[in-house]
Amino acid sequence: MRRHFFLRHFAATITLFFSAALLHPVNAQELQTKFGCNTTRTENGEKVIYADDGEIHLNGNKIDTFRWESDQYRTLHGFDCSVDESDEPVAEVTESGTTPGWRVTLKNAAAARDRRGFDFYNHGKNCSIRLQREGDTLSIKPTCPALCGSRVNFTELSVNLKTGVCQHEE
Repeated sequence: MRRHFFLRHFAATITLFFSAALLHPVNAQELQTKFGCNTTRTENGEKVIYADDGEIHLNGNKIDTFRWESDQYRTLHGFDCSVDESDEPVAEVTESGTTPGWRVTLKNAAAARDRRGFDFYNHGKNCSIRLQREGDTLSIKPTCPALCGSRVNFTELSVNLKTGVCQHEE
């Protein structure tokens, strides 16, 4: 009887261990950040303001929160790009040596563009956002003209993961 109890308890323990390992992989990559920044530049003699605000929470390939608005204001007009969960983003963990990262794409970028009414500019139907973490810095490198209306793309930037302060790349 003791042996039967031991075997049943051992089997239950092994099952619980493997279930927990499947739910929470040991080397899952996680990212949680909120950021906001403004940068003013002069381009071709014109004042241009770049403003970005976002929140990203990733757990491996699972997206808990993905929201980013990227604006560009000029003297007489402005442009914006935005992406959020309604655009059906999909995350893929990427490994480049010891540098953790992700590639975020949209399940259907063309449908997301059409939903926003951006059918009058030919900027393509693709969207890819690369996130690369190195120490406390997260680099955000977009190639996502599908969600930008008349603007060519989101602004490339880097975020300090401890402070949330970001910096626009030139």
